[in-house]
Amino acid sequence: MWDGITTGLMTVLIPTNLFLVACGCIAGTFIGMLPGLGPISAIALMIPITYGFDPASGMILMAGVYYGAIFGGSTSSILVNAPGVAGTVATSFDGYPMAQQGKAGKALAIAAVASFSGGTIAAVMLMVAAPLLASVSLSFQSPDYLMLMILGLTAVSAFASRGNVVPALIATVIGLMLSTVGTDPSAGIQRFTFGSLDLVDGISFLLLAMAAFALSEALMTVLKGRSDPIAESRSASQNIGSLKIEKSEIREMVPVVARSSVVGFFVGVLPGAGATIASFLAYGMERAIAPAKEKLKFGHGSVRGLTAPETANNAACTGSFVPLLTLGIPGSGTTAVMLGALISYGVQPGPQLFQTNPQVFWAVIISMYIGNVILLILNLPLIPYIARLLALPRQLLIPMILFFSLIGVYLVSFNTFDIYMMTGFAIAAIFLRLFSYPMAPLILGFILGGMMEDNLQRTMTLYDGSLSFLWQRPVSLAISLILLVVVLVPVFRTLRGARPAAR
Repeated sequence: MWDGITTGLMTVLIPTNLFLVACGCIAGTFIGMLPGLGPISAIALMIPITYGFDPASGMILMAGVYYGAIFGGSTSSILVNAPGVAGTVATSFDGYPMAQQGKAGKALAIAAVASFSGGTIAAVMLMVAAPLLASVSLSFQSPDYLMLMILGLTAVSAFASRGNVVPALIATVIGLMLSTVGTDPSAGIQRFTFGSLDLVDGISFLLLAMAAFALSEALMTVLKGRSDPIAESRSASQNIGSLKIEKSEIREMVPVVARSSVVGFFVGVLPGAGATIASFLAYGMERAIAPAKEKLKFGHGSVRGLTAPETANNAACTGSFVPLLTLGIPGSGTTAVMLGALISYGVQPGPQLFQTNPQVFWAVIISMYIGNVILLILNLPLIPYIARLLALPRQLLIPMILFFSLIGVYLVSFNTFDIYMMTGFAIAAIFLRLFSYPMAPLILGFILGGMMEDNLQRTMTLYDGSLSFLWQRPVSLAISLILLVVVLVPVFRTLRGARPAAR
C-alpha cells in the first residue's frame, strides 16, 4: 500500500496534474451550483478535452469535476432551495431554513467542513479497504438491493413532523407512482404514457426536483407577496451571519461526520446506489437516533440535519470509485461515463488494474484528498461573496430562479414538453405544500421507485415468486433485521412517551 501511495503522490504532485486537480474542482463547483448541469454532463464535456492527456491526468481532472460538483451543489440548495445535483436534495431540508434564519454563512461553512471531512475520511477508507470492499460489493444481489431500497424508504419518517406521517406516506406513494411512468424495463411495454412519445423515457428527476423545490418555492414567494422587497433584501444582506462555527456545534458535528462518512462510503461502494441514496439514508438515520429535543429541529435548520447529507454524499462519491476501479462496474451514471473514458484511454478497469496501471488507481485516490483540501481552501474564503446572493432584491432573484430552473431542464432534453410538464408539477406542488404535504418523501419515492421495481422483478424471477430470499440470503436477512429495528424503535418510543401523558 505504501508503494502505491508513493506512486500516487509522485503522479499527482507533478505541477501539470496539480493544476488539473484545481481546474476540475473549480469547474465542478460552479457546474454543481447551476441546476441542470450535473456532473454527468460536465464529465462528458471533459472527455474530448482529455483525449491528449495520459490516463492518470485525464482521470484526475474528471474526478475533480465529479466531487467538485457534489461539493458545489450544496450552495444552490442552501441559498435558493434549488438542488443543483441530485445528491444535494437532502441538504436543502435544513440548509435552506438556516439561510432563511440569517445564518447562510454558517450553513455554507458547515456544508464545506462536512463535505471536506466526508471526502477525506472516505479517501482514507478507499486507500485501505478497496480490494476487500470489491469482493463485498460483488456478493450483493438483487434481493439485497431490494431490501436496501426498502430500508431507504424508511427515511420517510425523517421528513414528517409529529402527527404528520400520513401526508408524508401519501407523498411517497405519489413519488413511487410517478416513477412507473414510461417504458417497463423488463417487458418493454409503455405504461401511463397516454400515447405521448414525450413520456416514453419517463419523467426526468431534474424536472421533478426543480418543480418540487426551486420553481414551487419561487411561485410560493410570489403568492405570499412582499411588502417591502428592497428593505427585505437589505436585512438579508445584513443577516448573512458569521462563518464561525461554535465549539458546541463542532462537538455536535463530529459524531455525525463519523457515522455519515461510514454510511456514505459503504452505500457508494454498492453499484447503483450512489450519493443521493447515501444522503437520504444518513439524514434519516441521524433523525432516528437524535434525542427528542434535537429531533424537533430537523427541517428547521438543524446542524445535524445539514451535516449528515453533506458528509454522506461526498463519502459516497469516493466510495463509488471502488466498483469502478477494482471491478470495472460503474456505480452510478457519472462513473459509467468515466468507465467509457478509461476504456477510450486503453485502460481496462478491474482486478488487474493494481498491477497493469497502478499510477492511475493511486493517482485518483491521492488526488481526491488533495482535491478536498483545494475545495475547502477555495470555498471558505468565497462564502461571504456567494452568500450575497441572498441580498439580491426579490424582483431580481425570483426571475433568476425561474430562468435557471426552466433553462436547466430544457438544456437536458431540448423539449418544450418538459417545460410545460415542469410548470404543471410546480403548480401541483404548490397545492400539496399548502395542505402541508412534504416534498422530500415524494422525491425519495421517485428516486427509489425505479430501482425497487427493477430489483423486485429480478428477485421474483430468481426465487419463483417466493419470499424465501428474506431468510435464505444472509445479507438480505441482516438488512431485514435492521429494517425491523428502524421501524419498531420509533413505535416503542412513542408508546413509552404516551404512558406518562396518559397518567
